[in-house]
Amino acid sequence: MSENAQQGPKHVAVIMDGNGRWATMRGRPRLFGHHAGAKRVKEIVRACPDVDVKYLTIFAFSTENWKRTQTEVSGLMKLFRRYILREANDLLAEGVRVHFIGDRARLDTKLVKMMDQLELLTSANSKVHLTIALNYGGRDEVARATKRLAADVQAGALLPGDVDEETLPRYLDTHFLPDPDLVIRTSGEARISNFLLWQSAYAEYEFIDTLWPDFTKDIFADVVASYGGRSRRFGGVSEPTQASTPLTKALTET
Repeated sequence: MSENAQQGPKHVAVIMDGNGRWATMRGRPRLFGHHAGAKRVKEIVRACPDVDVKYLTIFAFSTENWKRTQTEVSGLMKLFRRYILREANDLLAEGVRVHFIGDRARLDTKLVKMMDQLELLTSANSKVHLTIALNYGGRDEVARATKRLAADVQAGALLPGDVDEETLPRYLDTHFLPDPDLVIRTSGEARISNFLLWQSAYAEYEFIDTLWPDFTKDIFADVVASYGGRSRRFGGVSEPTQASTPLTKALTET
């Protein structure tokens, strides 16, 4: 087992899937499930210090989610504003620093202003770093980062020959974060849905059947604990433990 295998994940990213299905199963509108999911976010954020998770990144609204009905999209935007209003003081008091990632250009100015204010309000906190991906898509992020990088090259601030795999991360929305160690997706779907494509190159993935509104702090703790048993080789090879067999004995004796 590698040295990292015994350490828990410091940065956990979550694709919070299943809100709509959770509501439909109960005969309620999809937005009912989103409100239940928002309450679950609060519980998981509070649970992070107990499992030694320093960074939590959640996928709240993707660049593809605009394809949903106008009723659902409008309801989600109201939910985001309500979340900021209701949770701001608690987040501040509990030592949570909030960041938002994603393209803010398509979001309404009132919501963007509230996002800016929450980031500023919690900027001195460091107990837990909560990053909310809002109007976020991994491909869109890389495209926007590449445009900024190209502009710097054109301006002479960066030489083309100096661009390598360490350069682009400085232009990504997540430039202030370490890469995620563990990515969790709820609801039984086994895909990454355009989430943190560059950053998750060496992340461990956990796909679980639980719908997000049912994802309790105890389930979270179990998933985080299971990470500690994984071998993190990052492309290397761990030394195998060889059992003594007639073949290996003969080879070592020759």
